[in-house]
Amino acid sequence: MPSPRSSRERRGGSGGRLEFLSLSQRGPAAPDSPSRRKESAGAAAAPLPEEDCMKLNPSFVGIALSSLLAIDLWASKRLGVCAGEGSAWGSARPLMKVIEVSGHGIPWLLGTFYGLCQSDSSAAREVLLNLLFALLLDLVMVAVVKGLVRRPRPTHNKMDMFVTISVDKYSFPSGHATRAALVCRFVLRHLVLAVPLRVLVVLWALIVSISRVMLGRHNMTDVLFGLLLGYALYGVVEHCWLSPATAPALFALWSH
Repeated sequence: MPSPRSSRERRGGSGGRLEFLSLSQRGPAAPDSPSRRKESAGAAAAPLPEEDCMKLNPSFVGIALSSLLAIDLWASKRLGVCAGEGSAWGSARPLMKVIEVSGHGIPWLLGTFYGLCQSDSSAAREVLLNLLFALLLDLVMVAVVKGLVRRPRPTHNKMDMFVTISVDKYSFPSGHATRAALVCRFVLRHLVLAVPLRVLVVLWALIVSISRVMLGRHNMTDVLFGLLLGYALYGVVEHCWLSPATAPALFALWSH
């Protein structure tokens, strides 16, 4: 009678022979070639998304714009010499605020409206009515751009401005610079002035624009874009010039 030990040995031996046969049937393992290692490494490394590649390799235009923005902020802060009473030119701040009021929209709108009511000349009414149209167009365009861009005012600005509305908390573009350029072109084109007065009008527009940076109200790019926008808006006013032939109802409203 066979012992339990011998039966277990026979089963173990047969199992070993079966395992050896199965290994021999599989054949030798394929060598790990360098090309196969490269393929496996390439498959393991997933490609970077396109936006990540752009972040790692910023374009020249992006770098240039960032650099110009940094220069704009730095220069605007250095030129804000009247931003506060303790600034380098703090004693000139009251004078700068008077210049600020001279370029504000409310005095220009009220003055133009008063001139319309007091004018007895049809030619003068035509000029004043178009000036009123230009001032209203300026207010609308500046408000729309400010609402779209939403650039905050400089950090060194004091919010003590003369009569502001909701969009005036934004900086781009400068409404004073836009209005100064628009009014300057309008006056030089439609008013007969002596040469010294024409020079004074141009100087007023430049001083109003520069004062925006000196008071800390705007950055330099806000003022430059405002000047360009005002210059362009005058072209729109000329193209849409209101006359008794094109807008008879308006002129009938102001006729006495």
